[in-house]
Amino acid sequence: MPRVQLPALTPKRKAWNKGRIIGQKRPLLPKQVWAIRARLELAGNLRDLTLFNVAIDSKLRGCDLVRLSVADLVNSDCVRERVSVVQSKTRLPVQFELTENTRNSILDWLKAPGMIGRPYMFPSRFHERAHISTRQYGRLVRDWVSSIGLEPSGFGTHSLRRTKAAEIYRKTGNLRAVQLLLGHTKVDSTVRYLGVELEDALSIAEKIDL
Repeated sequence: MPRVQLPALTPKRKAWNKGRIIGQKRPLLPKQVWAIRARLELAGNLRDLTLFNVAIDSKLRGCDLVRLSVADLVNSDCVRERVSVVQSKTRLPVQFELTENTRNSILDWLKAPGMIGRPYMFPSRFHERAHISTRQYGRLVRDWVSSIGLEPSGFGTHSLRRTKAAEIYRKTGNLRAVQLLLGHTKVDSTVRYLGVELEDALSIAEKIDL
């Protein structure tokens, strides 16, 4: 009697994303930004407050944010109002503004004893690393959003990159301006990044009368 070869059974693995919110991370709302900022100020956490403020204003990717040097933001003991850095992903420069609130937090952080002689704005506590890692930055973002009662799986480092850009787009509808601020080479990338829908585009078009 011929032998019947049965198919091998493989045990079912739990899906890696089960129970997680996947896809593009949401930007923070203005009230959520202020809630996180207030908590960090009350806690007297100068490093995290400065990192949070610079992340919102700069709209930089995490890899570029953590590599910011003191010289990038400060010139002759004065914090720059406008900063230009070269993006590691595109190798193209991008400019951003620093609000007064952010500039003040930078000055306070630079006066901290642990910042004396440090070349990077956000130095690592580990001797083998010059600055904090993007992984550590991601953990901090999860801590910040959790502290105000948000589900951390719905937010990430790109949430902070998108926050001010999304608010600018919401108030102005100016995709070209947002494209420049995010350092995108194509406006299509900005459209996808902001999640602009056809309804948004039509609403903007309706306001233009030629």
